[in-house]
Amino acid sequence: MKAYRLRSTWLGLLAAGLMAACAAPPEWSREEPQAVSATTVGEPTMLPLLGYLQRLQRMSTQELVRERNALTSAGQAPSTQVRLAMLLGQPRGPTDTVRALAILEGVLKSAEPAAAGLHPLARVLASQYSERLRLEMQNEKLAQQLKESQRRSNELQEKLEALADIERTLPARPIIGDNPPGVPR
Repeated sequence: MKAYRLRSTWLGLLAAGLMAACAAPPEWSREEPQAVSATTVGEPTMLPLLGYLQRLQRMSTQELVRERNALTSAGQAPSTQVRLAMLLGQPRGPTDTVRALAILEGVLKSAEPAAAGLHPLARVLASQYSERLRLEMQNEKLAQQLKESQRRSNELQEKLEALADIERTLPARPIIGDNPPGVPR
């Protein structure tokens, strides 16, 4: 009987708590949404850059080289620098991820209003390029370990073959417990 009362009390408290939670909307929904400032997210500037990134992915290697030459001589505007960093980060073209990161760091450190609107995009690209560099270094390290492992494996195989050659040159030994033919036990 006592367990029944305890269970019904808990169920009642649970039901009351659920009803109270449903009745009052959460605190965050009562607030007006805050406007995002243009200096934080420069959609009019970033949307063309995202379209440019998609075009880069469809370009041939020769087109990427021509585009790199054009952007290198285009000037130092923040949007041009981000375009150049995007181009340098393309894995199919003349990749220079370290230089792309340096360019993005320059855009991120810039206090120009045009650069400030590009900071979110520059941060995302810098993060991706940093991760790519880290993975490339890890890949190189693993490739070196694989080469070393294969070298050791080849050395062990050669030693094993040398031991097999030595074993083949040894005279056959009689098996203990077997009597030679014609010898009584």
